[in-house]
Amino acid sequence: MPEDEKSGFIAKVIGPKKRWRAYKARVKDLPESYRAAAEAIERYLMHFVPTDADSNASMFDDLADLFEQAAADATAIRELVGEDPVEFVDAFAQNYSQGGYVPDRARKQLTDAITQAANEDDGEDQAGR
Repeated sequence: MPEDEKSGFIAKVIGPKKRWRAYKARVKDLPESYRAAAEAIERYLMHFVPTDADSNASMFDDLADLFEQAAADATAIRELVGEDPVEFVDAFAQNYSQGGYVPDRARKQLTDAITQAANEDDGEDQAGR
């Protein structure tokens, strides 16, 4: 692997890890109730909202920003997230997810995989004839 590709790969792997650690440190510094709410949202996002690494990093940075500002302003958690936290998180996550929720993404992945496999299969058929 050429050196510039190698360093680009390393940056892609290490960059999100550094941002994740920075995010976790920021959440750890929040007052207890804000930290608990942010961590609950984090768990939900990790399980139910598919994103790529860059979107994930941005999403969690913004989540930390939101909770840090709310804590600084003494905004009540219910005032921040409303009565339906799922609705809040789903609306928040829509800014970062590609194509919506899991079913849309799964459909796209399946379609792309079949297209790629079909293209490879067509190439083999042509070569074998």
